[in-house]
Amino acid sequence: MILDPAVLAHRDRHKILIGTVLPRPIAWVSSRDEEGNVNLAPYSFFTVGASDPMTLIFCPQVPGDSEKARKDTLHNIVEVPEFVVNLTNEETAEQMNLTATVLPRGHSEYEWAGVTAVPSETISVPRVAEAPVAFECRLQQIVPIGEGPGGGAAVFGEVQMIHVRDDVYQDGYILLERLKPIGRLAGSGYTRVNDLFDMHRQPPPPSD
Repeated sequence: MILDPAVLAHRDRHKILIGTVLPRPIAWVSSRDEEGNVNLAPYSFFTVGASDPMTLIFCPQVPGDSEKARKDTLHNIVEVPEFVVNLTNEETAEQMNLTATVLPRGHSEYEWAGVTAVPSETISVPRVAEAPVAFECRLQQIVPIGEGPGGGAAVFGEVQMIHVRDDVYQDGYILLERLKPIGRLAGSGYTRVNDLFDMHRQPPPPSD
């Protein structure tokens, strides 16, 4: 089967992406507007950009139903160019899921989800105290990707400070069994990281 995205409906393109590009890590992003209202929302279009400078990328989308339902995160980062990428895990999965609810602008997802906002070290946006890892970021750039439903933007953030729960970090390594990350699947599906295998890179064949 060969599918041409140019002739597929937005819904079908979206379902193919979220059903094939998985599992996806989740950026639990806190941001604030110029008036000081803080927002917290999860994004599974999320990855690492670089380690020097340490850069994270997440992509807020324009929903297919209505521009009015768009989350506050992108608007906030345009107004106040800094944010925190909190990482969620098995212990915080339910709270993270609650923050996916679209609340009226100005209402606190922290209160709705029952998580604690604590001050960051280098930026004005608070982090989530319950998150096992949190990256304080300053905005590098925003790259627009389409304007209609299914479009959005790629938000690049340069990491200024990292918060890691003490039991998760040892001798320069993150302990996976203590981090207990989760990944996003299609629909309402999530996955745990509990079935691992190793594959070592093979050396190239000898040259003639």
